[in-house]
Amino acid sequence: MTTNIRIFLASSAELQEDRNEFEIFINRQNKDWVQKGVLLELVLWADFLDAVSPMRLQDEYKRAIRECDLFVMLFFTKVGRYTEEAFETAFGPFQATRRPFLFTYFKSAPNTAPRADLQTLWAFQDKLQTLGHFQTEYRNAAELKMHFSEQLDKLAANGFIEFTPASDTTDTTAAVAGSGQQATLTGDGAIAQALGATALGAGSVHVGGSNTGTINTRTINAGTQIGGDLVHGDKVLGDRIGQQVHTGGGNYFGGNVATGGGHFAGRDQTITSAVTARELEALFAPLLAVLAQAAPPARQAEAAQQVQELKAEVARGQQADDSRIGRLIDGLAAMAPAAVASVLSTFATPILGGIAGPVTKFVLDRLKGN
Repeated sequence: MTTNIRIFLASSAELQEDRNEFEIFINRQNKDWVQKGVLLELVLWADFLDAVSPMRLQDEYKRAIRECDLFVMLFFTKVGRYTEEAFETAFGPFQATRRPFLFTYFKSAPNTAPRADLQTLWAFQDKLQTLGHFQTEYRNAAELKMHFSEQLDKLAANGFIEFTPASDTTDTTAAVAGSGQQATLTGDGAIAQALGATALGAGSVHVGGSNTGTINTRTINAGTQIGGDLVHGDKVLGDRIGQQVHTGGGNYFGGNVATGGGHFAGRDQTITSAVTARELEALFAPLLAVLAQAAPPARQAEAAQQVQELKAEVARGQQADDSRIGRLIDGLAAMAPAAVASVLSTFATPILGGIAGPVTKFVLDRLKGN
């Protein structure tokens, strides 16, 4: 089964060559990822030019953005109306559900653009800063492709993109073409129907291992097949006399087991430890101290409130909303960029690191990169 990952690419006309290079990169990536069960589907503005009317065209355009998994925006010397609208369309769902993931790339190559164009660029960059969204700079198409390739690898490592390699559908039990056999049984007897099978007649026993005594077929069901050794008494294992124990994947202890007040897992057992209020206070105390210095005075109360919401969500343990945690972390980083290092340190602890899901891990990785 193949999973489609839809990538919407928006950019101004001046970056046509970069768009072409990006499309070639996606096609090459698919040659490797399709074998792993993932198909990257690139959606471009040109795909919508055959719409019936401009109004219908814009509606289809926005719907395609909302249905994508990843949104990529390229800008250079200017940001046009439709490119900015595309970003706004993607940013709303991203804030609510963390999907589509947003990637904004600014080409920092030298240019001689007129001031009027540059003003649209500057206004958009100011808007990104207000929203707390970070742009990534690139100088050429090679850097763009390299950075986005790294982001795809991070999304896969964090579980946002899941590989499901096509299973081997070869039927190992089927007869090779031209080698099929047919047998007709008349009277009593036995037929081995599969390649390598053993035919057991009435009153017979097949022992796959060794036999240490006499077999009385009257006490064993006729046609019995024993895969291992048939042992009538104790079995000598090396220099010890013992018995065979089949645990079915669990544990076997011949004597007493002392747990010391802990847990004994006889088979599969998942133990989740709740984070206590005291532990949470200790974990988030350094972050609160940094925010008291790094957050703007007018937003101190808002920053403290976001930390409280983050603590409340983390306290839910494995039931925590991963998207909400990622959104709160992103908000704190935008509010106080100087506190990013403290945020990363807080979630580098074993307790919080075990709670972080794929969305939170992706947000943390992005903050590390910036």
